[in-house]
Amino acid sequence: MYEDRFMRRAIEISAEALTTPGTEPFGAVVVKDGRIVGEGINRSVLNHDPTSHGETEAIRDAARNLGTVDLRGTALYTSCEPCPLCVAAMMIAGVSELYYAADMAQAGAALGDLPESARFPIDVGQMLAQCGLPAPERSMTSAQHLDTPASEILQQWAAKARG
Repeated sequence: MYEDRFMRRAIEISAEALTTPGTEPFGAVVVKDGRIVGEGINRSVLNHDPTSHGETEAIRDAARNLGTVDLRGTALYTSCEPCPLCVAAMMIAGVSELYYAADMAQAGAALGDLPESARFPIDVGQMLAQCGLPAPERSMTSAQHLDTPASEILQQWAAKARG
């Protein structure tokens, strides 16, 4: 169930980018059982990590704090509508609810004309279009190699996990 206090915290975290070099104004919190269990701000530049978005950082923090990769039953509050990368991370972690403040149109209006020196350009529309395609149909070069040894390791690991 949505609560303003959690969204306000996500927005408060995003405002840290106004004074913290190497961060961008995307903040998020993960909530479980009425309390914040993870927080994050976009640290892509600071961490030299293009996946260090506010949402992924909040998910990482929550998983560490809870001692699990299973975040089912949690809600993620974020200052801006998440990109496909962050949605995928939420799905992998099992986040159950998503609440966001600014939407993609508002983010685009604010950030769309920034020079590349200020912010690496991200085409969210292209990301959305590419994510659902099978690997060979994506715009980046994609080819399968050495599938047999890789598949064998997957099968061995799965057999070990089954006991």
